[in-house]
Amino acid sequence: MNKIVLRVPDTQAGARIDIWLSTQIEGLTRSAAQNLLLEKAVFCNEQPLKKNYKLVGGENITVHLPELREADIVPENIPLDVIYEDTDIIVINKPRGMVVHPAPGNWSGTLVNALMHHCGDSLSGINGEHRPGIVHRIDKDTSGLLVVAKNDTAHQSLAAQIAAHTAFRGYEAIVVGSPREDSGTIDKPIARHKTDRKKMAIVEGGREAITHYTVLKRFHGYTHMAFQLETGRTHQIRVHMASIGHPIIGDPIYGLKKDRFSDIGGQCLHAARLTLCHPTTQQTMHFSAPLPTYFTEILAKLEKMA
Repeated sequence: MNKIVLRVPDTQAGARIDIWLSTQIEGLTRSAAQNLLLEKAVFCNEQPLKKNYKLVGGENITVHLPELREADIVPENIPLDVIYEDTDIIVINKPRGMVVHPAPGNWSGTLVNALMHHCGDSLSGINGEHRPGIVHRIDKDTSGLLVVAKNDTAHQSLAAQIAAHTAFRGYEAIVVGSPREDSGTIDKPIARHKTDRKKMAIVEGGREAITHYTVLKRFHGYTHMAFQLETGRTHQIRVHMASIGHPIIGDPIYGLKKDRFSDIGGQCLHAARLTLCHPTTQQTMHFSAPLPTYFTEILAKLEKMA
């Protein structure tokens, strides 16, 4: 069993425990939270909680999560765009449309399937069979850089850097409209959407999420922007930009339903830069991945519209 201890913010007083848990633990649905409560796996002050428990605020909630029963993951000979590789890490330029790790509905064709073929047994085992070596991830339709750990020591080092915000992750995107400021910071907490479990949302009491942005070029009705993540929440840039009225073009979840670029096959978002401290040499390493063809073709169209 995996034990998680969560502190309830005072602002969440009165919320139902099952709903709150589903916003705090990534991948946990409300029904799964209710099952944990029925199985007496959720405690406060060493007492199991019922599913209709209302939060008081300030209490510590202990959740005992069962060990996942994982399916066999098959190595697949899928070409990888390897930017850098040594005995500790491998940096991949992930193509748009590739899922990072296997999950229900996507057991094959993922980056993990490809890595298992490319690296063999040389991947960190910290995240289990489904996510060997995966320290951070990017969405299926987001392209760009991702670092993978080839041993547990490297994994722990990279995870610590991401947690301490010392690893730099830079993105580029094209958004709808024109932000007023040339640069700024969006600091809004993110959690699972309360009614649509496939979406994330700005939620009071959610997990801290900070995105720094810079305008690269303004076009007629659209803007090419750069982003630096200080935190790494699910869909962070997508949710933050939609929250200020400038969703990423092509975003099927948070974008406009009808737009000139709504049918481009996914959000126009690319992880272009990555900076980290090498786990063994302690040297600062900088990586970059050029904008993919789909991205540059859209920029060319916008240039003609100007």
